[in-house]
Amino acid sequence: MASERPSVGTQLSFALYGAANRMVRMHKPFLEPLGLTFPQYLVILELLDSAPLSVGALGARLDMDTGTITPLIKRLGAAGLVTRTRDPADERRVMVDLTSRSRALEAEVRSINGKIKSACQLTDRGIDELRRTLEALAHPATE
Repeated sequence: MASERPSVGTQLSFALYGAANRMVRMHKPFLEPLGLTFPQYLVILELLDSAPLSVGALGARLDMDTGTITPLIKRLGAAGLVTRTRDPADERRVMVDLTSRSRALEAEVRSINGKIKSACQLTDRGIDELRRTLEALAHPATE
């Protein structure tokens, strides 16, 4: 009975897909003037909090594999926003750090979160609850 099957619009995956796309689109007008894509913005944000980081540590913190994080870092390097250097303690590790140019963007980069929160029209509590729910979905305790 086809009528008993849930429609695409009622699927959790469809709602998450739509929400993720909307979130990326909401960031776009704030990121374009900075010359950043959404994934690059996430890299810069993480480095603002923790630089320098190894490529592996940065990928782990952002839940990105090497095949995803490495090209992002290379593009940010070409744009003059990050540096990549070998770790003197372990030549196999590449350390990523911010340049003075990217550090100069810190206030603008950090202000984006407030603009997104305002656009979402959720309270701080609502945003925190939603984030915790999504984190639990993305990283179940059984993993």
